[in-house]
Amino acid sequence: MEIALVGDLTDNEADMTDRLLGIEPGGECTIYFDSPGGSPYCAMSLVTLMRMRGIRATGIVTGECSSAALWPFATCTRRIVTPYSVFLFHPMKWQSEEHIGITEAAEWSRHFAELEREMDVLLGELFGASGDLIGQWIKTHRYVTGREMAQAGLAEMASLQPLPELPPVPVG
Repeated sequence: MEIALVGDLTDNEADMTDRLLGIEPGGECTIYFDSPGGSPYCAMSLVTLMRMRGIRATGIVTGECSSAALWPFATCTRRIVTPYSVFLFHPMKWQSEEHIGITEAAEWSRHFAELEREMDVLLGELFGASGDLIGQWIKTHRYVTGREMAQAGLAEMASLQPLPELPPVPVG
């Protein structure tokens, strides 16, 4: 199965969830990413579905994979990028369109700080990378190229040539 994750994660969450649930537990799929991110809760929901159902996904970044979209990409068992793929790492941002009281705002601030720490650690674990490298990119709001992701060992580099068939996802 092939799935396109294009645009804001939050706007596509229902479709992505439905598509992932359509894959048998332990099954394989290819996910094409071109997303600026979205809700961290949406990202964690997709990660949870992929991990708990044992979905072996190949992630291919066709354009951008930034912010919250990094978590589902990092969950892929195989990650493919091009020299033109772009990734934005940054601290989580919180905004509210609602009028809330100071007590609720203080609790959101506490919760978000804790969630951000936990998700930063998880992102490093999902990528199988040094927390220091990922943490440095996050702290500096770093735009990372596909070439840099491949050099860091976080993804495989592919050229913009047709692939006769997508290589199989490694098992194990």
